[in-house]
Amino acid sequence: MTGDEAQTRDAGRMSPEEALEECRREVGAGARGRLRIYLGMAPGVGKTYAMLQEAHRRKERGTDVVAGLVETYNRPKTVEALQGLEIVPLRKVAYRGVTIEEMDTEAVIRRAPEVALVDELAHTNAPGSTHEKRYQDVEELLDAGITVLSTVNVQHLESLKDLVEQITGVEVRETIPDRVIDGADDVELIDMAPQALRQRIQHGNVYPRTRAQQALAGFFSEGNLTALRELALRRTAQEVDRQLERYMHGHGVERPWPASERVMVCVDDRPISRRLLRRAWRIADAVHAPLVAVTVQSPDMSGRLDPERRKRLAAHLRLAEDLGADIVTLRGTDVAAELIRYARAHNVDQLVIGHSTKGRLTELLRGSVVRRVLKASTDIDVHVIGERPAGEHGAEG
Repeated sequence: MTGDEAQTRDAGRMSPEEALEECRREVGAGARGRLRIYLGMAPGVGKTYAMLQEAHRRKERGTDVVAGLVETYNRPKTVEALQGLEIVPLRKVAYRGVTIEEMDTEAVIRRAPEVALVDELAHTNAPGSTHEKRYQDVEELLDAGITVLSTVNVQHLESLKDLVEQITGVEVRETIPDRVIDGADDVELIDMAPQALRQRIQHGNVYPRTRAQQALAGFFSEGNLTALRELALRRTAQEVDRQLERYMHGHGVERPWPASERVMVCVDDRPISRRLLRRAWRIADAVHAPLVAVTVQSPDMSGRLDPERRKRLAAHLRLAEDLGADIVTLRGTDVAAELIRYARAHNVDQLVIGHSTKGRLTELLRGSVVRRVLKASTDIDVHVIGERPAGEHGAEG
């Protein structure tokens, strides 16, 4: 929050954000809601509490606010902060003899508030729900003209999944496409020093005291939190940069981005493709360059791919779409030659490709594709990513 915004709030006047919301409502039915995301480096930094404080502030200004779903985890301050807000009853889902509570998206839309609180964007809904992921429920609310305040931790961003797993040794099981946070109207970092968060955990304010020591020795070690904080700070800085870029484009201000740059990643059915896509996205994002995901198929490959391999390839291409990449399928028997031909024809100056030590790949591609690409691509920067050893991730705590 800026000093000017704080002064505006203290004076009892609308903030710039509220003025925009007022204009949006004046547009009438059909206007899309706005999305504000509270981003944190890890659980316990206070994202939900900050969201609830904002909800109370808006309610005091006369805004119609409801809680679609708020995860309090029985934390006393969060439970207290939820009091006084209207809560839309949750939907009960029966699954394998257990009753699971999920947000009732249809009920929120029927209630038609101006603002809805929806915690934990990366949550996976119970089987049988209309949408697989909670962020998809949020998109439905936005389409209905409802402004949403939500929360997410940096480890749940799809492009950072590999980095977080390398840092923490913990597998990230739930992610959201980066396009969700990139498309948000506002992203606010809820920052906290690693030592302060560890102190909060030590006092039992995040997890029960019986779990505190295990958490502090694992995911919440000071080294892990320091690295995650840096990721969160960098990601927030990228969002600020994007907002500045949108402003400059909207006001006709030129900015000297290197428009000719283009990043390409080679994708196939191997598990390493997911790592390649995330690494390529980070490279492209750093230089503000478009990303293209290329898969090379021989004329008869469709007949040689078994159903399981086709399924994996399709999943990797869906991930590429989630990361905002253009999808290109090349046809040819010489994989290296096709990659280089396309790269040169489309001004690609950075290529991300995976290297495998398995003999199966060598037989499939009739030689080392990586070696031939490196030999032929003297004018292209090639990033060769090795396969990660099996069993590298630890169990999630």
